[in-house]
Amino acid sequence: MDILRFATAGSVDDGKSTLIGRLLYDSKAIFEDQLEAVERTSRDRGTEYTDLSLLTDGLRAEREQGITIDVAYRYFATPKRKFIIADTPGHIQYTRNMVTGASTADLAIVLIDARKGVLEQSRRHAFLTSLLRVPHLVLAVNKMDLVDYSQERFEEIREEFTAFAAKLNVTDLTFIPISALHGDNVVSRSENTPWYQGTSLLHHLENVHIASDRNLVDVRFPVQYVIRPHNATDPGLHDYRGYAGQVYGGVLKPGDEVLHLPSGLTSRISSIDTFDGPVTEAFPPMSVTIRLEDDIDISRGDMICRPNNKPQVAQEVEAMVCWMSEAAKLAPRTKLTIKHTTRTARALVRDLHYRLDVNTLHRDESASALSLNEIGRVSLRITQPMFVDDYARNRLTGGFILIDEATHSTVGAGMILESR
Repeated sequence: MDILRFATAGSVDDGKSTLIGRLLYDSKAIFEDQLEAVERTSRDRGTEYTDLSLLTDGLRAEREQGITIDVAYRYFATPKRKFIIADTPGHIQYTRNMVTGASTADLAIVLIDARKGVLEQSRRHAFLTSLLRVPHLVLAVNKMDLVDYSQERFEEIREEFTAFAAKLNVTDLTFIPISALHGDNVVSRSENTPWYQGTSLLHHLENVHIASDRNLVDVRFPVQYVIRPHNATDPGLHDYRGYAGQVYGGVLKPGDEVLHLPSGLTSRISSIDTFDGPVTEAFPPMSVTIRLEDDIDISRGDMICRPNNKPQVAQEVEAMVCWMSEAAKLAPRTKLTIKHTTRTARALVRDLHYRLDVNTLHRDESASALSLNEIGRVSLRITQPMFVDDYARNRLTGGFILIDEATHSTVGAGMILESR
C-alpha cells in the first residue's frame, strides 16, 4: 500500500482544519476519547455543532485565535492508501511553515471560501505549491452550503483561478465543490450538488496517480552510512561492506553498472539488502543497503549513479531561497552551512538577484537582503563539490537547507535553478 503525502493551505477561516477533521472523522481515524474531548470543548464554547477543527488545531494559541500557526501532521488510512497530512498555516507571516509542510507533498489542497472567491492569499498558496513543484493541485471550493450550492458561483471561481494558474507551473489541477462542515463531497458525493459530475475529495486522494511523479530515470543514491559489522558473530558477515541510504531517483538492480562520485570509479551492484532481506530492485523512496562487487573507498555524502547519467558536480549554484530566520537577514557575503542530500559544506552568498513578491509575482531587483518569510533568487559559492540536479528535474537532489554556523538553526530552504 503506497503513501500519499498531501498539504492543505488556505486563507484564515477557510476551513482547512475543519476539512482535515472531517476526513479523519468520516474515515474512522480518530479515537472515541479524542472525539469526546472535541465535543466537550465545542459545548463549552457554545457552538451548536462538533467543531472538528479542534482535532488538528493543537496549540493553545491556535485554538484561541482560531487559526493554524504550526504545521500539524496527521495520519490516516483507507483500504486503498495511507495518508500523511500536513495542515499548513495560511497567513503570510507563516510562509516558512507552509514551505516546510509542502516541500515533501505529492499533492496540495488549496481551500477557497465560496463567498469570498479567489483572494490574494489563495494566489500566494498556489504560487508556493508551484514553486515547490508539488505535482498535483486540488482547489477545494469550501462553504458551498453558504452560497446555496450555486453552480454559477463555483464556475466563476474555477474560471478565475484557471486564468491565474496558467501563469504558474501547475501540471495537474482539479476543482471540487465541498462543505467541510456538513461533509458534502468530502468522503462521498453529495446530493446537494447534482450538477457536479466529478468525484469526492477522498476518492480523488485515493486514486490520484503518484508513481510517475518520482524520477525513475536518473539513478541517484546518496550514501548515508557505511555498514561494517566488525563485531558480527556470524563469520559470513566479517567481510560485509554495505552502503546505506535512500533511493532519490531511478531504479537499482543487482548486476547494474554504477559510478561512484567523487572518485569516478565504476563497479556493479552485487546485492541490495533491506531490513526484511534482499530485494531484486530498489526505487524511490526505498531505504536500502547496496553492496558492490569492487572495494571502493566510499563514505557518507558520496553519490552512486549511472556512468552515463551523472548529476552536475557543482560548487556554484543559482537557487530560489525561502528565508526562515527571525534573528538575521540573508544578504550578500553571508556565510552559512549548506546541507544537500547527505553532504554538508560551507557556503557563501555571492549575490542576491531579486526578492520575489509572492502575492503579485513582482521581482524587486533593488532588494539588498531577505527577511523572515521572504523568497528570492541568490547565487551561492560552496567550499566543496555538490552532486546536484535542477529542482525541476529532481526535488530531492535539487533541494537543500541553509544552517546558521553559530546557532546550528535551520535558516533557509532552497531550490536549485542552475549549477556550474
